[in-house]
Amino acid sequence: MRLRYLAAWLAGAAALIAAPGVAGAQVEPYGTNNHGTFYSVLPPGTNGFDNAVQLAAFEAAGLRPPHNDDQLAMYAGLTTAAPNIQSSQIASFFKDATFGVPTGDVAGTETPEPGVTIERDAQFGVPHIYGDTRPELMFGIGYATAEDRLFFVDVLRHAGEGELASFAGGANAPMDESVWASTPYTQQDLVNQVNEGIANLPDGQQILSDASSYVDGINAYIGRAQLDPLLMPGEYAALGQLGGPAPFTLEDVVSIASLVGGIFGQGGGHQLANAVLYENLAQRFGPERGAVPGSPVATAKAGRRRPRRKAKPAPDHSGFGTFMSFVDPSDPEAPTTVRARSFPYQTLPLPAKTARGSIALPDPGSVRYVSNIAAGAVPPGAPPAQGLARRAGLLAFPRTDSNALLVSGAHTVSGHPIAVMGPQVAYFSPQILMEEDIHGPGIDADGAAFSGVNLYVELGHGTDYAWSATSAGQNIIDTFAAPLCSPNGGAASVSSSYYVLGGHCVPMETLTRTESWTPNLADMTAAGSVTFATQRTAFGIVIARATIKGRPVVYTNLRSTYMHELDSAQGFEMFNEPAAMRRPQDFFTAADQIGYTFNWFYINGRHIAYFNSGHNPVRAPRTNPLFPTWSTFPWKGYNATTLTEAQTPESAHPHAVDPAYLTSWNNKQAPGYNDAATGQQYASVYRSQLLDNSIRSYLGAGRRKMSLVDLVNAMGNAGTQDLRGVEVLPYLLKIIGHPADPALAQAVAELQAWSASGAHRINRSHPGASGSYDQGDAVRIMDAWWPLLIRAEFQPVLGSSLLSDVEAAFPINDQPGHGVSGNHLGSAFDVGFYGIVQKDLRSVLGQRVAGALNRVYCGQGSLARCRAALESSLGQAIGASPQQVYPPDAVCHAGDQMCSDSIQFRALGAITQPLIEWINRPTFQQAVEIR
Repeated sequence: MRLRYLAAWLAGAAALIAAPGVAGAQVEPYGTNNHGTFYSVLPPGTNGFDNAVQLAAFEAAGLRPPHNDDQLAMYAGLTTAAPNIQSSQIASFFKDATFGVPTGDVAGTETPEPGVTIERDAQFGVPHIYGDTRPELMFGIGYATAEDRLFFVDVLRHAGEGELASFAGGANAPMDESVWASTPYTQQDLVNQVNEGIANLPDGQQILSDASSYVDGINAYIGRAQLDPLLMPGEYAALGQLGGPAPFTLEDVVSIASLVGGIFGQGGGHQLANAVLYENLAQRFGPERGAVPGSPVATAKAGRRRPRRKAKPAPDHSGFGTFMSFVDPSDPEAPTTVRARSFPYQTLPLPAKTARGSIALPDPGSVRYVSNIAAGAVPPGAPPAQGLARRAGLLAFPRTDSNALLVSGAHTVSGHPIAVMGPQVAYFSPQILMEEDIHGPGIDADGAAFSGVNLYVELGHGTDYAWSATSAGQNIIDTFAAPLCSPNGGAASVSSSYYVLGGHCVPMETLTRTESWTPNLADMTAAGSVTFATQRTAFGIVIARATIKGRPVVYTNLRSTYMHELDSAQGFEMFNEPAAMRRPQDFFTAADQIGYTFNWFYINGRHIAYFNSGHNPVRAPRTNPLFPTWSTFPWKGYNATTLTEAQTPESAHPHAVDPAYLTSWNNKQAPGYNDAATGQQYASVYRSQLLDNSIRSYLGAGRRKMSLVDLVNAMGNAGTQDLRGVEVLPYLLKIIGHPADPALAQAVAELQAWSASGAHRINRSHPGASGSYDQGDAVRIMDAWWPLLIRAEFQPVLGSSLLSDVEAAFPINDQPGHGVSGNHLGSAFDVGFYGIVQKDLRSVLGQRVAGALNRVYCGQGSLARCRAALESSLGQAIGASPQQVYPPDAVCHAGDQMCSDSIQFRALGAITQPLIEWINRPTFQQAVEIR
C-alpha cells in the first residue's frame, strides 16, 4: 500500500509540474456530432468542491463556491410554472446539454496529463472531457471526478465497505450495519471481482483498462491536492484527516458499485416475511380458497367448511385469499409500461401443481431474525452539530421515484419522438450523480453517472440518441431454507453454524468487520466501536433461523448479482458508443448486459423503446416465488462456487418499440411480469397513472399531437398531484354522499373541489418551502384522514393486531415528508393501500372489479355501515389540528404544511442548500427531441 500511495503522490506531483506546458487533446467545436435537442438539469449545481478557505467563507458570510447552486432555482421554478410553460421558456428550467462548449463560453481549460483536455463552460461549470486515446480520456474523467466529487467519492467507498462510521462519525454506524448485513465482501472478494469478474466480460480487458486509467486520474488529483491545500476538500479538516484521502483502487470501484446497485438496482428477498404474515392471517381466517399446500393451517383445518362470504372471492392461484388482498403480484388492473404483450415471470403455480416439498414455511412463531452486531453497539444517531453534518448519518435515499415519459413521432408536432426522463437518486449537496461530457476514441456521450463509478455516462445522450432509467426492483433475490446439522452427527440446534449442502454437513462462513469512531466537528456522536458479523452459505446470506416441523433451519437470501457487481459495466460501455447504439435492438442488447434491475428507455430520431434489465434467475420448475424454497430446489444451473445460474433470455424481458407513448414511475413492467415483493407497486392504483392521465389529456383521444414543452408540462403537472386525491378520494366521497352534519358537509365540499381541480399540493401565489398550500384545508384533511379511514375500513375484519402485521409488511401510505420515504427526500406515493382501498370501495358500490379482494372489508359489505365508518373517521380527521397533522422535525415548526412536505438537500459537507417546495420528480432529468 505504501508503494501505491507513493505512486499516486508522484503522479499528482508530475501533473502539477507538467500541466502548464503539455499538449492536451484536440477539443471538438460546440455541437460536433450532436444531432438533436438535448436539455438536462441536476440541482443544486455541478461543482461539489470547496476548500478550507471557501468553507470558512460560506460559514462566515454564506458565500458559495462557483456553480454550487446555479441549477437549483431552475429545478425548483418548474414546480409552479407547470403546466403553463411555453416553448421559449424551456431553457429557464433546463440547461443546454449539447456536446461541447459554445464559443465565448469557455471558463477554463486544463491539461492534467498529455493527451487530455478538460474544458468547463462559464454558465454551469460542467466538465467537457476529451482524450486523444481511450486511456487518456478515462484518466481525464477520473481527474475531473476528483475535482468535483473527491470527498463524496471517498464517502461512498467507505459506505460501500461498511466502514463509514470510522471515516465520518458514529452516526453512520446504522448504515454500515445495513451494508454488512446484505453485501459483506472481504478484501479478497473485491479483488476476485476485479481479476475474474471483469476479465470474463466480452469487453472485459477494455473495461479493466478503462477502470485502471480512471482510478489513475483520481489518484493524480489526490497527489496534486496533497501538494496544494487549496485543491484539498475542506471537509477532511473537519474530520481531522489533514492528509486527505488514501489512494483509490479498483476494489474501491467495486465497493461503490455494490452500494449503488444495492440501493437502486435490486428487488426481492421478502419471501420469509410473506410466509410469516400469511401464517398469521391463516391462523385467524382458516383454510381459505387454494390454501398453500403443506402449510400447518391447510393441513390442520382442511376438513372444515369454508365460511360464506359477502363477496365472491377473486381468482387466486397463490394459495391464500386474505393475503392476496394486500399483495397481488398479478393484479389485472395494475398499470404497466408495456401494454400490448405479456411477459410471464415468476408465475404463481396452481396449488395442486406446486412442486411437492418445495415450499419451506416456518413453524408459526419460530422465526428469529439474526442480528449482525457481534459486539459493541450502534448509536441511535448524532445530536445536531455545527459544521459538516447536521443530522444523523450522511446518506439517506428514497425508496424509488424515477420516472420517464416518451411519445412516439406519430403523435408529436415535429413528427419525431420526444422524451422527458430521469432517475430519482435522492437530494444531496453536492449530488451523488456527477455531470460529464466525454469524448474519445469510440465514445461520445453527455449526461450523468454515479460518482466513483462514472467512467461511463450512465444516463444521458449520445450523438443522435438518448437513454435513461427508472428503478424496477423485480425479484432477483430469493429466500432459501437449508437444514441445520451437527458436524458430530448428533441432533442440530437452531443456533448451529453448520448446514446441509449436497448431503454433507458443512460450516457457514462468518464475515466480520470491526470499526470504531471518535467525535469530530462533523459528527459529535460519542466514541464507540462495533463488530459486525454476517454468516454466508452457498445459498446466500443468513437472515433468520427457525424450525420447520420441529427441525432447525437457516433462512438465507441469495442475490443473482452478488459477486457480480461490475458485470453491468459491459452495458454502460455500449451505451456510450454511438456505433453500438444505432437502433432499438442495439439498445436491447446493451441493456441486457446490465444485471441490476432497471427499466431502460431509449429514443432516437425515429423510435422510442423500452427494456427491463436484470439478471433474472430461472427458478426450479413449479416453485412458488411468494414463499421461501427449500435449498434442494435451487435455481436452474446454479453453481455455488462461481455464484452463477441460468438466467431468463433477452427475449423474455419486457420490452417494446414505438407504442404511442411509454410511461414509467417504477410501476409494473408488463402483464404477467409478477413480483410479490413489490405487490403494492404492482397494484391497481399507482402513481404512473398520473403520467398517463397527463399525456392523454394532451393527445385528446388521438386527435392532437404533443410538443416537447407539452411533455415537460405533463411531467410537472403530475409531479404536484396527490395520488390519493386523484384516484381514491372520488370513491370515498361517492360513498359518503351528502352528510347532514354541517362540519362533515363542509369538509366534503372542500375535498370535492380539491379532487376536481387535480388534487395538487401546491401554492402558486406564494411558492416556497413554508406556508400552506392552495386548498390547504383539503390537503390537511386528506393527510389526517388516510390512516384513520384505513383503520375504519379494515380493522373490523382483521383486528388491530393483524392490521398492524399487514401494515408492517406493506406500508399504508407514502405521503410527502412523513411517508415511506420520509426525511424530506422528495419521493412520495410509491407504495400504499391506494389500490386496495379503491378496489374495496368499488366493491361496496357494486361496481365491477377485475381482481377483486377476497371479501368486502368496508362495512363488511354493507354500504350503510361503510358510509358510517367513513363519516366517523372523517369526523376525527376534521378535528386534527395542523400541529398534530404536521409535527415538528429538525427543519420545520409544527403545523407548517409546506415545510413538512419540503425537499431537503442532505449536505455531504458544510455547504448546505435551502429547502425547496415539494415535487414528485427525478433528481437528474433530461428533455429530449431528436430531429
